[in-house]
Amino acid sequence: MTYDWQAALVTLIGLVIFTKIVKALLFRIPALRDELLKNKKIWREKRALEKYPRVMTGTQKSGLTTNVIFFVLICPWFVTLQAQSAFKIVVDVIVILMVYDFFYYLTHRFLFHGQGRWRQIHAVHHQARDPSFIDAHYVDWRETAMGMVLWIGTIPLVGLFLGPFNVVTVIAGYFIFTQLNILNHCRVDLDVFPFRTATWITKRHAAHHENMHKGNYATITLLYDKLFGTYC
Repeated sequence: MTYDWQAALVTLIGLVIFTKIVKALLFRIPALRDELLKNKKIWREKRALEKYPRVMTGTQKSGLTTNVIFFVLICPWFVTLQAQSAFKIVVDVIVILMVYDFFYYLTHRFLFHGQGRWRQIHAVHHQARDPSFIDAHYVDWRETAMGMVLWIGTIPLVGLFLGPFNVVTVIAGYFIFTQLNILNHCRVDLDVFPFRTATWITKRHAAHHENMHKGNYATITLLYDKLFGTYC
C-alpha cells in the first residue's frame, strides 16, 4: 500500500459534493421538505436552551478532529483512484458498514449502556427521550470521538484484508454512515412508499431513546439486535 494523498483529497471533495447534491435533490420532494421543516423548527426551539450549544460545540470539534486525522493520516493508505468493478465496490461498502456496525453494537450495548463512567457520558445523549434532528448532534464529545474512532478504524482494518478501496467505496460508505446516524434521530412520519422505511428507522431508534434499558443498539441496521435478542 502507498500513501495516495490525491485519492484521499478526491474522496473528501467527492463526499462533500455528493452529500450536497443528494440532499438538494431529496429535499425537492415536498413530503421530505415538510419533514425537514418540522425538524428545523424543533432545532430552533432546543438550540435556544442553554445546554444544547455547549454540548454541540464539543461534539463538532471532536468530529472535526477525528475526520482530519482520518483524511490526512489513514485514508491515503487505503484508498485508490484505480478502477474497480461495481461488484467489488458494492461488496466492500457492505462489508465495511457491517463490520463497523458489529463493533458499534458491542460498544453501545456493553460500554455505553453498561456500568460506570461511559454510561454517564452516554446519558447526555439519552436526555432526548423523543429525539429529533438536532439530537444527532447532542452527544458528549468523548462519545463522538469513540464512535468516530470505531468508524475510521474499521476502514483500515477491513482494508488490510480486502486491499485498498476505490474512492467511490469510501465516499458511499462515509455517506451512509453519516446520514443514517442523522436520520436515526429525525422525526419522520411518512406512511407512503418509499419513505415508510425512513419512518420505521426513526421509530426504532426513538424506542431506544425511551430509557437506558431499551435495545436497538446497532446504528446501520438492526441485524445484530435481532441476532442477539435486543431488538425492540
